[in-house]
Amino acid sequence: MPTDTAVVLAAGEGTRLRPLTRNRPKPMLPAGNRPIVEYVLDALIEAGIKRICLVVGYKRSRVQEHFGAKYRDVPIQYVVQSKQLGSGHALQQAKNKLSGSFVVVNGDRVIEPSIVTDVLEASEEDDAATLAVLERPVESRYGAVVMRGSTIVELIEKPDDEYRLVNGGVYVFDERIFDALAETPRQNGSLLLTDAVDLLIYEATVRGVRTEGLWSDATYPWDLLSVSRALLEHELVDGPQHESGVWVADSAIVHDDATLQSPVVIGPDCELGPGAVIGPNVALGRNVTVGANSTVESSVIDTDTRIGAGSTLLDCVTGQDVDLGAGTVVPGGPADVQINESLFRDERLGAVFADRVRSGGGVRCKPGALVGTNARLGTGVVVDGHVPERAEVVR
Repeated sequence: MPTDTAVVLAAGEGTRLRPLTRNRPKPMLPAGNRPIVEYVLDALIEAGIKRICLVVGYKRSRVQEHFGAKYRDVPIQYVVQSKQLGSGHALQQAKNKLSGSFVVVNGDRVIEPSIVTDVLEASEEDDAATLAVLERPVESRYGAVVMRGSTIVELIEKPDDEYRLVNGGVYVFDERIFDALAETPRQNGSLLLTDAVDLLIYEATVRGVRTEGLWSDATYPWDLLSVSRALLEHELVDGPQHESGVWVADSAIVHDDATLQSPVVIGPDCELGPGAVIGPNVALGRNVTVGANSTVESSVIDTDTRIGAGSTLLDCVTGQDVDLGAGTVVPGGPADVQINESLFRDERLGAVFADRVRSGGGVRCKPGALVGTNARLGTGVVVDGHVPERAEVVR
């Protein structure tokens, strides 16, 4: 019987994306001008999936209220992971909703439908667990695989060196994965799906399917910029295409004297003032206003954001309902950025403004600034480093 059910793991917080995940889970952050998890659901549906089980947890209402009972006429069932105890534990919560074979995907990584289709087609050849494998040099933060022919012989969760075979995080399993999860030891209290797959490798056969297509993940705030660039490059953004590399929603108002530099996507109900220059590599979400003579480049601007006249934003990410005063300047990266206990050097990030940040006119951000939710920045303030949520910064 063909596999027509998918489990989407969307319960995680994404602590390394703070302050953007303060009010919503990582899968609901913007990729282009839509939430990341929408692209995941699109890929599943276009690959033929007819039923979706969404495992939600952190800020789960943001997911449930956004999608409701169905998406693109495909029914959605919700399962709650009440504590964040790992990807394997998240899958266990869906056990009673499943029978036969099913797809498992991460809800926080943009994928193309071809990746899902390739795994589904390969899984029909026999009853082995099946895993997408991508061949590309990437950073060592992604898990690697070792293959012999079409069989996976080892998963390497944290490889030391660059490698070419990547665990794509798209699986087809049957009920045997739950037996493996029951036997898998926890690491620091967390039950990881990849550890259970390791067990399957030694007890049975796990097939690896080499596949191609867009596969893009946001682990840190600056990754949202590269994800959106990839979506624009692959023309996977939402909206009518007015010309090559330029997508503008029908309800958007673009002044005749505004300039759009491809690639760029302008969401519904946006308004761009005279002399505004938007792009390249810019995604504006719904109801964004860009004031006269402002420049926005290589940025992701989320829903309900206001950018005052005469502002310049480069390599910038905003949350929702952000209000930046006239003459705001974000000169762009590279920057040294502190995330939790780790320092990342020379990252391409101008600034992050989390949800509901308010700033007066003439604010200037040094590269790599992180401004927390509900923070208030006074007129003429220079922002350097991290501004905590609800902080008030005065000159």
